Amino acid sequence: MMLDTRFTSSALVLLALGLSQSASAAIGLDRTRVIFDGGKDATSVNITNNNKQLPYLAQGWIEDESGNKITSPLIVLPPVQRLEPGKQSQVKVQALPAAKSLPQDRETVYYFNLREIPPRSDKSNTLQIALQTRVKLFYRPQAITPSQQDFSNPWQQRLTLTREGDQYRVNNPTPYYVTLVDARSSKDGKTVPGFAPLMVPPKGAMTLGPTATALGATPHLTYVNDYGGRPLLVFTCSGGTCNVNVQAISPE
Repeated sequence: MMLDTRFTSSALVLLALGLSQSASAAIGLDRTRVIFDGGKDATSVNITNNNKQLPYLAQGWIEDESGNKITSPLIVLPPVQRLEPGKQSQVKVQALPAAKSLPQDRETVYYFNLREIPPRSDKSNTLQIALQTRVKLFYRPQAITPSQQDFSNPWQQRLTLTREGDQYRVNNPTPYYVTLVDARSSKDGKTVPGFAPLMVPPKGAMTLGPTATALGATPHLTYVNDYGGRPLLVFTCSGGTCNVNVQAISPE
């Protein structure tokens, strides 16, 4: 999953004024998505203060799929911490007892947020930037923990496409979310017009934006795996249904 790095209002003002200043985040995460193992009580995320001169505060919290800040069934500990220049630390995502009430036959998606808070400047008329990073957090129940075989033969290869008029519908029979980030008609082709990244829910379906005509009879879709990698799925279509051609998939 791609990182969603957000500006605070101060940063937006800075850009509106046309001022030149680096907008790279000082506080960095060690991953682009968080997988929470439902068989454990917590999972840790490593964070780093990439600024070698200044300490920063790191504020973390979790949002639900609608973007609402939540305090259950998962919380971030500590909610705020100080990182000295160039130093590393950890943020813990802790499960509360309410997590056991989540669906146990499929994943539930949340969003992990990390906001950096710069030290107060002792100079007058100084506009400071605070960046916020937002990544997907998947609560994965213990009952659907992938086996080694699931990683050798990724569950994303079980996706199918169904043609409906001049569009393809993506069918996801698995208990996992699948995020698609690119669609092409051939391996070396360009992203087809009308495509926008989408996240297909477990045991659900979504319609691709591009026309079926543009994608052709061998659609190539790119997904994001647990490690942030972007493997390619090559489909072969026949009679309005498309299945992944495993032999056509090149190893990463």
